[in-house]
Amino acid sequence: MIAGMNTHLKPTISFRAPHGPQASMRATFLLAALPLAALAAPAAVDISGDTREFAPDIISTRYADVRLTISPDGMTAMWFSRNRPGGPGGYDIWMSRRKVTGWAEAVPVSFNTASRDFDPAFSRDGRLVYFASDRTGGVGGDDLYRVAVTKNGFGAVEHLGNVVNTARNEWAPMMFGSTLLFASDGHGGAGRMDLFTAKTRKERFDSVEALPGAVNTPADEFDATFLSDGVSLIFSRADNLEKDPVALFYSDRIDGRYLAGKRLFDAINTPRSDTYAPMLDWSDPNYITFTTRRPAASLRGADLYRVEVRLRQ
Repeated sequence: MIAGMNTHLKPTISFRAPHGPQASMRATFLLAALPLAALAAPAAVDISGDTREFAPDIISTRYADVRLTISPDGMTAMWFSRNRPGGPGGYDIWMSRRKVTGWAEAVPVSFNTASRDFDPAFSRDGRLVYFASDRTGGVGGDDLYRVAVTKNGFGAVEHLGNVVNTARNEWAPMMFGSTLLFASDGHGGAGRMDLFTAKTRKERFDSVEALPGAVNTPADEFDATFLSDGVSLIFSRADNLEKDPVALFYSDRIDGRYLAGKRLFDAINTPRSDTYAPMLDWSDPNYITFTTRRPAASLRGADLYRVEVRLRQ
């Protein structure tokens, strides 16, 4: 929970894809009612526009490009790729700078290793990048780290410590205020991967808690982002992410507890394909980015998309 937030807010969530020359999709949906014990006013969802990939052939390429994070000044984009050549490990974090003419050629970041480095996320002030890695020196499978953004690039990589990291896996860090949102299969929870938060105190994490309510289930919940209010969530869910389809869900917190979540519509979730890795765009918190292969039969790898998200009280 973010300090000072009103747990009784019942925002309406509105999605709008950027307008463009492609055929527009316009529809209004109601997220179906949850069980009465968890019911609040259902969120109205409005979509219009097209869903072209973000910076095609520079950031979104024929390779698998995943989890786009944008710096608060809008001048730096960062994401990871599972198979893009040119990095030290093949499973690396990449970066592009915005120029007057558009996004510059992508380069691997300096803090990559020969291990798997993934799930980058700028902090709200742009001074830090959080990420996951299975590099040497961790305490488990995949651990969470952060690195300072400096005038000359990046500082020293810092392990987030044994309060957050476990002997198993931690993924998809997202820092909002003093709250770290992440996924783990090492902190207990309701099932497989679940969603957790950790609080900072004097620049250290001193507690980890599962998100309260019904959002964590026996399925896999992971790759979550807070929306602009620091409370509402969009996250990824699969019965078993190793073999079952992955889709994006929305959940709100009512009276301090998160609802189970409702699958977003097919204009966001690509039918017969995985859709995952949402991330708030710090350059304009009315937008999120996400990852999918569209259409599902495409021979390209996963691509990156950006869509408008507005919460109306």
